[in-house]
Amino acid sequence: MLRAFLLAGAAGTVLMASAAMAQTDNSAETIVVTARKLDEARSGIQTQIGASTYTIDEAAIAAMPGGDNNPLNQVLLQAPGVVQDQFGQLHIRAEHNALQYRLDGVILPEGLSVFSQTLDPRLASSVKLITGALPAEYGLVTGGIVDVGTKSGLFDSGGQVSIYGGSHGEIQPSASFGGSTGNWNYFVTGDYLQDNLGIDSPDGSSNPHHDFTSQYHGFAYAENILDSHSRISMILGTEHDNFQIPDTAGIAPNFTIAGVTPPESQVLDDNQREITHFGSVSYLRTQGAFDFQISLFGRYSSLGYSPDKGLGDLAYLGISQNAYKKDLGYGLQAESAYHVTDDHTLRFGVLVQRDDLTSNTSAAVLPATCTGSGIETDPYSCSQSSDNPFTIVDNSTKSASSFSAYLQDEWKVLQQLTINYGLRFDSFHAYSEGSQFSPRVNAVWTPLDGTTLHAGYARYFSPPPFELVGNESVSKFADPTALNTATPANTADDTPVAERANYYDVGAQQKLNDAIFSGDDLTLGVDSFLKLSKDLIDEGQFGAPIILTPFNYAHGKQYGIEYSATYDSGPFSAYANLSFEHAMGKDIFTSQFNFDPGDLTYIQSNYIHLDHEQAATASGGVSYLYEGTRVSLDMLYGSGLREDGDVPNGDHLPDYEQVNFGLTHSFSLPTVGDFSVRFDIINLLDQKYEIRSGNGVGVGAPSWGARRGFFAGITKEFG
Repeated sequence: MLRAFLLAGAAGTVLMASAAMAQTDNSAETIVVTARKLDEARSGIQTQIGASTYTIDEAAIAAMPGGDNNPLNQVLLQAPGVVQDQFGQLHIRAEHNALQYRLDGVILPEGLSVFSQTLDPRLASSVKLITGALPAEYGLVTGGIVDVGTKSGLFDSGGQVSIYGGSHGEIQPSASFGGSTGNWNYFVTGDYLQDNLGIDSPDGSSNPHHDFTSQYHGFAYAENILDSHSRISMILGTEHDNFQIPDTAGIAPNFTIAGVTPPESQVLDDNQREITHFGSVSYLRTQGAFDFQISLFGRYSSLGYSPDKGLGDLAYLGISQNAYKKDLGYGLQAESAYHVTDDHTLRFGVLVQRDDLTSNTSAAVLPATCTGSGIETDPYSCSQSSDNPFTIVDNSTKSASSFSAYLQDEWKVLQQLTINYGLRFDSFHAYSEGSQFSPRVNAVWTPLDGTTLHAGYARYFSPPPFELVGNESVSKFADPTALNTATPANTADDTPVAERANYYDVGAQQKLNDAIFSGDDLTLGVDSFLKLSKDLIDEGQFGAPIILTPFNYAHGKQYGIEYSATYDSGPFSAYANLSFEHAMGKDIFTSQFNFDPGDLTYIQSNYIHLDHEQAATASGGVSYLYEGTRVSLDMLYGSGLREDGDVPNGDHLPDYEQVNFGLTHSFSLPTVGDFSVRFDIINLLDQKYEIRSGNGVGVGAPSWGARRGFFAGITKEFG
């Protein structure tokens, strides 16, 4: 099946890509059977009853134009309700980047990455996007759960080496290998990428100035089946990514610097480096009616921004800032399921996490003369008063901790009706602190064969992303004795706080067998949602470093509807998704120094569209396989993200569509063995479209979609 839109609670919600293994050794057969039983136990611990789960399996990823050479965000864009933004960001159901990533159900702590794609589709046997009114085991970050099922050497034995590349100077070699020996199973993969379109084009050109990236990624999975009831599994991953910040030609400097001739705008040399290491160790046991898994996890991430060495940033922006942040997040996740009777399954768990953050900045600024007092009703208005720069240093360290616990009961009231209800508790202590008890309830009803209806309610509690909370001491930049060209218009800087929301979700799915031809499957789905928030969290890019900063609207409302369809008939498959959504916020009351005082005044008493709202979004694709040759097409459509109009975020960018084409063929030659070749055209119609215009509330830079590109690759399989 190319795509599957599943409502958790329907039969067969877990899709697994597995290879049949011809085993003659009884012990090997026992290992395979035990591994499958333990996988089922792990899936049973983390139910998605009542939530909306969209699964993209390994075969579906391979069938896409670009295949597993795509970054993970491009794979997720083919799911319902997923909107693309600049820097590779994703918005799901009108949320801003509120994604929680998991590997085999184990949480991957949030990091400092802005441009990087930490997880690679090459490691995935499946990718699940879980949204809606989430059951009690999901919390803190609730915009969407991305749960990546990792490949295992037991089911993905053998390996491959590949080289892929083409337009924009892209070169991407990769290798992977998996296998098993005795009770051990393992899988490893790694790749290198270099590309002259590392982030986004700021002007719509095919080859933007100064946009090179080099990236290294590695991943390893190992599993030891201890006995017929338990196993221990380990995950390690790393990435090291360097990005040039793209330039725009023809911009004039705004400031003068003593003894310095500023470089032309297209040769500014700003760079950002992002490093991430992550890992986890999990122990899973199933014993009779009781299943549990205990995991230790951790993630180190760092982000360094270096400005133009010739003080070009100072000439154009009035500030030249070196910024370095590192965050170490680690914790324990313990979850279990107890099958009390055939009608009741209790699930309970705890999550404890800690983060240690270091943030160092050193900013060169120019003296300025300012009028006004810096309060929101009397903002500063500054102009350069000297051409001799001076430096403001702002260094800090901070730790944060969180604790979560939940208890829920899956109650099969009738043969066709299941209710999953529970209670969750969350607390956190960081720059701000808070706690909340959150009730959850979902109902799944299957009145007819192939028909599934669901409805749910969830109370959410979402702390601001600790690692992104602005650490700048505003008083340092607004010191009356040292006013400068980076002095904010106002000095209000209340600390971001947790968002609290009521979430409602109603949906239906109908599966039709033999819908058009004998043996085919057609699945239709519809899902609607409403979220009403207090202290809604949003994020924006402010200042020169490409580091996002969270802030709060006092009131928020998001609502929408999604439609989906999948069709499979032998070698032919197709899918289509369409969503409509709205997202509004009112009264920004934290991180105010980042905003224009006039915008703040308007937003204080008026709802505005959130900058990441896209009213209509669609995706779709078709694939056909014939005697080893696969032809595929997929597409994206967006009605355009928000930008300023007569009021903040009062307009939107033009709509766009992007069509991608893929062609692959598999060979098996006597002397060479098995290998495959592929040819892809990304943005087949060379659609020139703008993702961001550079204006809007919390929007810092313009971005355009990638122009047409031609790519080819060859993959040699072995083992």
